[in-house]
Amino acid sequence: MVLLLRYRSITINLTPLIPKSHKFHTLQSFRNPNFISTPKVSASSNNPTPTTNRSISDAAKFAKSVLFIPPGVEIEELTDDMVLPGSNIVIGPFAGHSQIKEVEFVKSSARARDCPKDDRPEIAILGRSNVGKSSLINCLVRKKEVALTSKKPGKTQLINHFLVNKSWYIVDLPGYGFAKVSDAAKTDWSAFTKGYFLNRDTLVCVLLLIDASVPPQKIDLDCANWLGRNNVPMTFVFTKCDKMKATKGKRPDENIKAFQQIIRENFKVHPPWILTSSVSGLGRDELLLHMSQLRNYWDQ
Repeated sequence: MVLLLRYRSITINLTPLIPKSHKFHTLQSFRNPNFISTPKVSASSNNPTPTTNRSISDAAKFAKSVLFIPPGVEIEELTDDMVLPGSNIVIGPFAGHSQIKEVEFVKSSARARDCPKDDRPEIAILGRSNVGKSSLINCLVRKKEVALTSKKPGKTQLINHFLVNKSWYIVDLPGYGFAKVSDAAKTDWSAFTKGYFLNRDTLVCVLLLIDASVPPQKIDLDCANWLGRNNVPMTFVFTKCDKMKATKGKRPDENIKAFQQIIRENFKVHPPWILTSSVSGLGRDELLLHMSQLRNYWDQ
């Protein structure tokens, strides 16, 4: 199998991944644990595996370790044009209509049990308090101030549901980190947000936003670890990728590589990731396409 990976915005070191430890839980990006199609290769002492089959198996393992491969895609049939630009996401047969034509605010909930009670799929957006979460939501829906933006991090203190195209939800979750609120409020945020993750049957995926303008943050890695251990599907969304010039410290592309290196060392299967910018629109259409295949597979 020959697979040419052309990452348009950033090149990552695609070396075979042999995890040094399992500090992070191996997670799936769909609820179905059998979503990856793997080649079946039989071998016995009397009938050794041919070199070609062994080569295919090695290549398949390599592809699985670095790419997000959705249901319906055979690893042996992968080509580089199936990988979304600026990501490790392969587009498969469940990708469909992805454009947002209509969005309306439904409600804010202080507790997970108060969230809308229907069967519509929902994709939650989570990140540190100053990661650009509200800006990304506004970029996705192409409407200003759909989600509250502020110069003061931590303005989102409730679980906010936005109904998209009358068929699915974007869920704006409270930011974590150094928001200027009381310690008691921060504790409450953690409690009810975790309750949402663990008890929301309609949750398709969490978009975990990572600020590309700063080095890897322990709080982001801890969040990824918690989501993985609890089998909550996630996609890493790198924000502020238009700021590719260093201001203080390392450049954003170096920060992204450093974050990915930590993930590769600790996840057996690399979660999906994508580069975005709310300023330039980088990755907007690609992220929406990825979200469409997640929803469509969940909804089948």
